[in-house]
Amino acid sequence: MGIVENLVTLLFGGSRNAVTETVEVFRENAEKLAVRGSEAQAAALAQFGAEFGLADRSGFDRLIDGLNRLPRPFLALGTIGLFVAAMIDPIWFASRMEGVALVPEPLWWLMGAIVSFYFGARYQVKGQEFKTKIAKVAAVSVAIEPAEKPASVKNDDYRDNAALLDWQAQYGSS
Repeated sequence: MGIVENLVTLLFGGSRNAVTETVEVFRENAEKLAVRGSEAQAAALAQFGAEFGLADRSGFDRLIDGLNRLPRPFLALGTIGLFVAAMIDPIWFASRMEGVALVPEPLWWLMGAIVSFYFGARYQVKGQEFKTKIAKVAAVSVAIEPAEKPASVKNDDYRDNAALLDWQAQYGSS
């Protein structure tokens, strides 16, 4: 038995799990993959939170944001206004629409490109602001750890339940 044991030890090692090590040569360990993925995501969120968790915006930035919110309501209300104008004075409306019909096609293409780029850029900015808010929340939630677990809570998920924490603060942990 000594020769077979020495041969198996030579091929697979002494106290190691030979099956696991052999399989991991051909297939990645799913548990280790999940741990690495979780660590990478936590590191990315921490970096994102640190990068975008800057000071509040200035008054000028808030003014420009307010002005940037005006085109969509103006376009919507202007379109409704066109319908109202067509019902109130159809002759006046028809003469204005004849003028619109005389606008050259390349100018319409230019107008469409400008409006498309405006709304596309606005969509991108809003998406980036949303990601920034998520990063700030993630950075704060990683930084906040309660001092001790209340005795009435049996599992470790109480930190994720803001309503439970508020209730315990208001009525006590009994």
